[in-house]
Amino acid sequence: MAASSSEGDDIVGINVTPLVDVVLVLLIIFMVTAKLVMSQAMPLDLPKAASAGDAQTMFTVTIDAQGKVRANDSAIQDDDDFVRRARAALRGEPDLRAVLSASERVPHGRVMHALDLLRECGITKIAFAAEKVEHAP
Repeated sequence: MAASSSEGDDIVGINVTPLVDVVLVLLIIFMVTAKLVMSQAMPLDLPKAASAGDAQTMFTVTIDAQGKVRANDSAIQDDDDFVRRARAALRGEPDLRAVLSASERVPHGRVMHALDLLRECGITKIAFAAEKVEHAP
């Protein structure tokens, strides 16, 4: 049916152009926001177990309940010692992976400090160790 243009007839129709404009603007905002959120996220190197490959060199960092740090089972004296050992390990293996394990009683800030030191050294492939929790039925 065609709309007639006689006097007294109202124009009946929905103009969807503003709706499409609003939807496109929202889509652009969500795309930009998603990109910003992903860029601020901490990249994790999750282990893959589908097939066995070459042996990978690991740099293990352990923080016990008292806050003492060990790297590859050797006691660390201070941050400079930690950075020196991490850089030495990275020189020996450019594709070095670090595994960071900490007691649950260690403050979050201490773990983040160790993570920052690893990143400062140039180690970008970092995994967090955790124990599997058995759920009681």
